[in-house]
Amino acid sequence: AEWFTGSPVDDRYISVIHRTLRLQMENIALIGMPGCGKSCMGRAMSGKLKMKLIDSDKLIEKRYGKKLQELIDELGVVEFRRIEEEVLLSIEGDNLVISTGGSAVYSEAGMKHLKELGKIFYLFCTYETVKERIGDFSKRGIVLKPGQTIKDLFDERAPLYKKYADVTILCDGNAYPQYQSAVIRAAKRFRSKDKKTSTEEKEGLD
Repeated sequence: AEWFTGSPVDDRYISVIHRTLRLQMENIALIGMPGCGKSCMGRAMSGKLKMKLIDSDKLIEKRYGKKLQELIDELGVVEFRRIEEEVLLSIEGDNLVISTGGSAVYSEAGMKHLKELGKIFYLFCTYETVKERIGDFSKRGIVLKPGQTIKDLFDERAPLYKKYADVTILCDGNAYPQYQSAVIRAAKRFRSKDKKTSTEEKEGLD
């Protein structure tokens, strides 16, 4: 690697600088099934950790001036996923908590981008909890293929959530304050670890 001077630069420096800049972002993205509490948790994290909340579903609705369900009904699943990926890839910034749509994990490019921005938290709920919480899902903007059930969707997405998660937190039942605290603690731990690692790496160059 060379900088503007044209002089060779040790790749170790490039790697450390790149990682330092990335760690300074300290962003957290929330993934999980509909009903797992991503939007609610995002608001709580934003307030308690002084982070800026970005809701990718809201970004889609604002950009197209329609509710998610309207877009899914009008455009179909494939086109909606393309739109969702486009919106995910447009997210930039630091000190963000990003609440994603449940179908975000279908976009490999989108998830790679979120990984580059920071950490990914999987808010896990059992199928029974998801089914109970979402109730009538006909207007919720859930990306279902024709004939697909919520159970089918749960089984299809679960491996994808696990694949991309940096940390998984159980958000089952009605003990919201308890798992909200667990998410906040995990977020603080990751953010403080990033700061410590960044400082140690910079000190290692002295």
